[in-house]
Amino acid sequence: MTISSLFVGADYQAWLKQIKNRISSARLGMALAANRELIRFYWDLGGMITAKQVQSQWGDKVIPQLSKDLQREFPEIRGLSASNLKYCQRFFQFYSSGGGDNDLPVDIALMPFGQQAVDQIPWGHNILIFTKCASVAEAVFYIAQTIEQGWSRDVLALQLKSKLYDRTGKAVTNFASTLPAPQSDLAQQTLKDPYTFDFMSMTAPYNERDVEQQLTRHITQFLLELGKGFAFIGRQYHLEIAGNDYYIDLLFYHVTLKCYVVVELKNRKFIPEYAGKLNFYLSAVDSLLKRDDDQPTIGLLLCRDKNNIEVEFALRDMNKPMGVSEYTLLETLPDNLKGALPTVEEIEQDLWQLQEDAGHEQN
Repeated sequence: MTISSLFVGADYQAWLKQIKNRISSARLGMALAANRELIRFYWDLGGMITAKQVQSQWGDKVIPQLSKDLQREFPEIRGLSASNLKYCQRFFQFYSSGGGDNDLPVDIALMPFGQQAVDQIPWGHNILIFTKCASVAEAVFYIAQTIEQGWSRDVLALQLKSKLYDRTGKAVTNFASTLPAPQSDLAQQTLKDPYTFDFMSMTAPYNERDVEQQLTRHITQFLLELGKGFAFIGRQYHLEIAGNDYYIDLLFYHVTLKCYVVVELKNRKFIPEYAGKLNFYLSAVDSLLKRDDDQPTIGLLLCRDKNNIEVEFALRDMNKPMGVSEYTLLETLPDNLKGALPTVEEIEQDLWQLQEDAGHEQN
């Protein structure tokens, strides 16, 4: 039986009619372009395709045929291409199975419609999320962040690439013992580990001041990596204490936490002494800058490397709320070394020559 003859039978034609009716009804209440109706329609369509493939022997062959028939009937509607129909199917299967490769029964109740839901973000955002995430929990996180922070599709793609879900709330902190609930939980979720500063590149050797300058030069990308709510106050922020001058690397105010945030940068591995200095700065900001209606100042120490157990010991008896995270950035070679290194082509040529020489020796 040919593929064309497979889809002229009564079974396929009756099913095609159901889908046409579903499209027509979707257009009655509001325009199909309205996002909420569009996403729900794609969910229904993905479910109908999935269910029919289970009931019939058509397999994936049905999708190109269905696309042709639907586009012929509804030429003015976008989103009926074969590729988008496959996305609709993946959309339905991802959420109804719990995400990933779980072989669970289809349950439409699992669909996260409603608050922080898939029907509140554009279809392009949805495709990025359900094709890149390994679980529904991860997908719901990115959906909520997209809604809360108003991410464009490009920003969402960057956050997915940087694995924001895996990094959020992972900083080693003493918030549980130094901040009241729910402030401690909210502060914990505000910090990441590691922070990814791949929007800037550094040429060795460089120090903390060089990193500060680059971060403030790229303040928009820096604030995006820090997350929503951070307002930049200043770099090398001056404090005078007992007639002596002190300078905070980076000072922020967090509008949601309603507190100052002191960020100290170290271009080396964490040592316990860093926590003591940060604790000193937090006491100073609480005394000199904090208003009565502000929450306690929080400290964030960013290091190139750390041992979590060592950090936990260092923070255990500190009386000020602080966290420690690593940060990564792009490192480039100095110009005087770049020409001294072989190119990829030269390495491949050397490997080819070694293989040729080995062949001659064997002969």
